[in-house]
Amino acid sequence: MPHQRDALQVLDRDFFEIRSKILEIAASLDRMDRAPAHHGDHPDPRLGQVRQALDALREPGPDRAETIQLIFSLAYDSAWQRNLGVARPERA
Repeated sequence: MPHQRDALQVLDRDFFEIRSKILEIAASLDRMDRAPAHHGDHPDPRLGQVRQALDALREPGPDRAETIQLIFSLAYDSAWQRNLGVARPERA
């Protein structure tokens, strides 16, 4: 069975990488806030996904990665190949 590290060991190993990624996200959000506003009736839904994902990061628990992956995922569509134009030709 693999050895599990305690929370402090994880923090010791990953702190600088975590800090770097948070700073990168903050810089991206700053750039969006400084950019001229889009003059449309509806905000881009991707910004809503980003905000929802940031909220999910603040929730305690071990399943944040799964939650965030689902926020950015599309619902399964059984006709996805046809809809994306990648369907295999039918065999005779």
